[in-house]
Amino acid sequence: MNSYLKEIADVCGIQKDLTSPIARHTFATTVTLLNDVPIETVSKILGHISIKMTQHYASCP
Repeated sequence: MNSYLKEIADVCGIQKDLTSPIARHTFATTVTLLNDVPIETVSKILGHISIKMTQHYASCP
């Protein structure tokens, strides 16, 4: 999957190294938390065992 992300980055002219952890973080922050999805829901979607794991995403800029 990471090789596909790198190919997409090349095609789109994105200079950042795209990986599945970066995609996961972007989903958690930009797609869900910044669109008012409750942190409990995001935690379940990401498969986190505790809310503390998800709170890391909420505290990132």
